Amino acid sequence: MLTSIREFEAVARDRLDPVHYDYFAGGAGDEVTVKANEAAFARLALLPRVLCGAGSPRIGVTLLGSRVAMPVLVAPTAFHRLADPEGEKATARAAAAAQTIMIVSMAATVAVEDVAAAAPGATLWFQLYIQPDMAFTEAIVRRAEAAGCTALVVTVDSPAHGRRYRDVRHGFDDLPDGLCCENMRDGDHEQARPIVMSPAISWEHVDLLRRMTRLPIVLKGVTHPADARLALDHGVSALYVSNHGGRQLDTVPAAVDLLPEIVAAVGGAVPVLVDGGIRRGTDVVKALALGASAVAVGRPVVWGLAAGGECGVARVLGLLRDEIEHTLTLCGLASLGDLEPGLVRPC
Repeated sequence: MLTSIREFEAVARDRLDPVHYDYFAGGAGDEVTVKANEAAFARLALLPRVLCGAGSPRIGVTLLGSRVAMPVLVAPTAFHRLADPEGEKATARAAAAAQTIMIVSMAATVAVEDVAAAAPGATLWFQLYIQPDMAFTEAIVRRAEAAGCTALVVTVDSPAHGRRYRDVRHGFDDLPDGLCCENMRDGDHEQARPIVMSPAISWEHVDLLRRMTRLPIVLKGVTHPADARLALDHGVSALYVSNHGGRQLDTVPAAVDLLPEIVAAVGGAVPVLVDGGIRRGTDVVKALALGASAVAVGRPVVWGLAAGGECGVARVLGLLRDEIEHTLTLCGLASLGDLEPGLVRPC
């Protein structure tokens, strides 16, 4: 039995086409930020309390009106059918069984309607790159709404594609025959459009999106406190601290190092999520102690999917849940609400 996310990654590396493994594992430039995301958690130490009589910890949270069983969401990641034939369907079923939220990628290899149909009990959010063609953007939003998605996660750190040299070396610039970004189809039988990364996307487009939908908007990719404050002015419902897993601009600081400043900038006005480098339940507890409302995991889910399909994803999420509960118990805490920054210190 696999007992850690590291072990799942090792199995996934053996099972995946090396080109596809490098696509999932790799990052931009020299991958400084990819490495920094994980290393930052290792530099943070936990300072437990004792004799607290806390009992079994409670780890459920409510996010934008959805109650989930643990503070770990499935981050939006592309191309799940490269890892398993069932792709995003398998991931959604595992997320539903874990009673948590799956953020369906706009670059999914299964259409959002089919993801929802495959996992009727799943709570789904939809990740969106605002397209310069706002009519097409609206069509995608309407599909997400009709599929039952309960929030839009708008990725805002991608005015251009990141330069990922593993992909360049492999010549990996498109999906194999038979696969495409199904959410980018313009009509039932039309060829999928390419996802356009545009430097012209601005706060004005966020305002247009807010007028377009009643769904809460989560901004993903916020790293600067000034942008966090601007986001509040533009009526977003949550912020998502992320450096895109190190896949966009290399040498951006680790996401967990950026988290406290973003939390301070919003002052509790909206929930703050974070991803990047989370591999253990201890990492989750550290992020929550520093002010995150929840975390999201991307690569660990893909490793689970590649190693064991739906069961592999379920096992990864179960491992994280068990480790969170165990960490809170050892820290003497009864619930996530007892977490505070004094539990964490640099080492």
